Amino acid sequence: MNEIVTPYKDQTTSKKEQVATMFNNIAPKYDLLNQILSLGIHKGWRRKAVNLLKEVNPKSILDIATGTGDFAIEALKLNPDKVVGVDISEGMLKFGVEKINKLGLQNKIELKLGDSENLPFADNSFDAITVGFGVRNFENLEKGINDIYRVLSKNGMIAILEFSKPRSFPIKQVYHFYFRYITPAIGKLFSKDSSAYTYLPESVKAFPDGEDFLNVLIKAGFKDTKAIPVTFGIASIYIAKK
Repeated sequence: MNEIVTPYKDQTTSKKEQVATMFNNIAPKYDLLNQILSLGIHKGWRRKAVNLLKEVNPKSILDIATGTGDFAIEALKLNPDKVVGVDISEGMLKFGVEKINKLGLQNKIELKLGDSENLPFADNSFDAITVGFGVRNFENLEKGINDIYRVLSKNGMIAILEFSKPRSFPIKQVYHFYFRYITPAIGKLFSKDSSAYTYLPESVKAFPDGEDFLNVLIKAGFKDTKAIPVTFGIASIYIAKK
């Protein structure tokens, strides 16, 4: 597997613990920074990912690494009976619950504390599973993907949205400059945890994107795997079926 990149170089705790601490720290400014850093483009990526799940007409949906619940809210457009979101950060979930209550969606969406690599659900529990910018934060990527496969129902479908590495000139050069210099600077300006926005480009660089990630899905048992680059390859949507 690829090297394990952690948010805090001076800590000896596990990546999982560090990721939870990091998101707890940045939770108050997370939605604002997402909007600023992506110029709002991430909303279109989520819409496209959710639209790709229409073919399986899911009635039960799990959103892993749900954060403040934006992907779970978007998934309601598929008209499921229930959407469940899980995250290891209590801070992120706090803001997610507030958002969902404000929208009056508490009867449709349930957010709960949970480990993405040890999901607290029975086998074959969900018709569709989404993950938005979460898999690169897994401590053990293969273990996390195996658990996603376990809780997905037969013929169920996943849509995973994750940053990827553009290969073409000049997008590759602009992307690396933005991620290496602009993102940490903006993160430091708005967030009390500047390490989070240094970790972001490092974790993207270490993540096995494209065909390498499809191979991880295939190894776990997924079929009909496909990577769909969005916005010049800045991110990719990975879809697959059980």
